[in-house]
Amino acid sequence: MAGESYTAELNKAGANISGFFGEAGFLARQYPLGAIGAVILTLFVFAAIFADFITRFDPLSTNAAMSLAKPGGEHILGADFMGRDVYSRLVYGARISLAVSLTATAIGSVLGVAIGLTAGYLGGWVDLLTQRVTDIMQALPLLVLALVMSASLGPSLQTTIIAISIPLVPYSARVIRSNTLALREMAMVEAAKAVGMSEWRIAIRHVLPNTIAPLIVLATAQLGSTILTEASLSFLGLGVPEPYPSWGRMLSESAAEYIRTAPWLVIFPGVVISLVVFGTNLLGDALRDILDPRQRG
Repeated sequence: MAGESYTAELNKAGANISGFFGEAGFLARQYPLGAIGAVILTLFVFAAIFADFITRFDPLSTNAAMSLAKPGGEHILGADFMGRDVYSRLVYGARISLAVSLTATAIGSVLGVAIGLTAGYLGGWVDLLTQRVTDIMQALPLLVLALVMSASLGPSLQTTIIAISIPLVPYSARVIRSNTLALREMAMVEAAKAVGMSEWRIAIRHVLPNTIAPLIVLATAQLGSTILTEASLSFLGLGVPEPYPSWGRMLSESAAEYIRTAPWLVIFPGVVISLVVFGTNLLGDALRDILDPRQRG
């Protein structure tokens, strides 16, 4: 009996795995651009997680003898003006950029959900006050507001996350609020009120789960913006400071002085930033089509 139970569990696990890959293959055929975006992001996440195993050089170690070494040989993507390996700095830079962008997006989304759900469900003066605050925050572009906050707080890893996450709050809050306004008028909410459920329990149990799909789409789209914003702040010297390797600072250190003599110092970081932003945009568009029934044929 124990052997039969174990065999049944194995068959069930195999069916689940085959079903997952079958569904993933179907979605890849239906949304090929989204699949490309997912592959790009997967590669960058893999590089960030296993950076210690796929690089040969310390991204912070300098070697004057290899200063401005051309791509090839030991340094497959060349070396910068301090002899640091460009490939290692790009790989470890993926860890920094993804950590900052994911953390900032998560913080901005959580705060936006709390504000949007409260404003949309309670309405009245609470909704009016939060909307005026979000209007003020949205009056400035994301990068400008992040620049102001980063300049006032000073460059560091923590302040960079805060400076990027706070400007994201009004975008998430508006999306959640608009969905909450529609959901609170539905029959399921009226039925929950009829059986005596509290307002907060209705909001958390019935309204919030139905706002997750648009939030996932928005967060995925914002991920590319946060990566680009972090690179821009680091390029201007207001983002992630030394000793952390950053794609934006790699451009800042090389763009003006070495664009002619060592163009690989500018080309490779620029290509990496463009690829990851491009991948997040493709994946975000595909998720919008998958999760929003109005986008389906």
